[in-house]
Amino acid sequence: MKIATWNVNSVRARLERLLAWLQKAQPDILCLQELKTRDDTFPHDEIRKAGYHAAIFGQKTFNGVSILSRIEPQNVQQGMGDGVEDPQARFLAAQVGEIHVISAYIPNGQVVGSEPYSYKLAWLRRLRAFLERHFTPQTPLVVCGDFNVARDELDVAEPAAWEETVLYHPTSRAALEELLSWGLVDVHRQRHPEGRLYSWWDYRALAFPKNNGLRLDYTFATAPLAAYCTSAEIDRQERKGAKPSDHAPVIAEFDGGCP
Repeated sequence: MKIATWNVNSVRARLERLLAWLQKAQPDILCLQELKTRDDTFPHDEIRKAGYHAAIFGQKTFNGVSILSRIEPQNVQQGMGDGVEDPQARFLAAQVGEIHVISAYIPNGQVVGSEPYSYKLAWLRRLRAFLERHFTPQTPLVVCGDFNVARDELDVAEPAAWEETVLYHPTSRAALEELLSWGLVDVHRQRHPEGRLYSWWDYRALAFPKNNGLRLDYTFATAPLAAYCTSAEIDRQERKGAKPSDHAPVIAEFDGGCP
């Protein structure tokens, strides 16, 4: 089984690229973030013709998450259902076959110490609370998405330049590690312990040609599923060419014997 995640940075603006990538990569499940479109303006027909069902939690102009899968997602949940009033479409959960899937778009946070930054840290705490309410670390579960946090120095080309920012601040990193401590495995790090592989590059300052990137996009899996992971890659090629997203797709493959 091939599971991928991609902050597509506008599904309609990059629809042609998305369809071509689906044809090339043939994922069984693809989690998308930053759709920037409503549910009713999502390209349902085109995705269906490409061979995928789509669960969507959209939002005009900003945010939006989706789960595309070869078989129809079941038990779809938009938002964390925790009673917190949250106008931002950043969380979608579904069951695809025997596997539970979450597509998450964690807030950027803007500036350390700001109200948006507090929202970011609280959002990560809410996500852990959601896992605690609905699953156990033995559940076959993947949590995929753009987490807007680089875990450590192996995930940042120039750590000193980012350490005071929301993407690499110690409190951001601690919040992400607290989430993982519930019982999630970073399958890309599991397969590439050496690090230095990035999934996001700023559009500015020739960041991509210089490979001045950060790894912000992850596939986290519970241990029973992570044990079946046979490969984990970042498709750098998709960051090239005309009108790319600033993020590259992240792909994990699991042995056919997985739950």
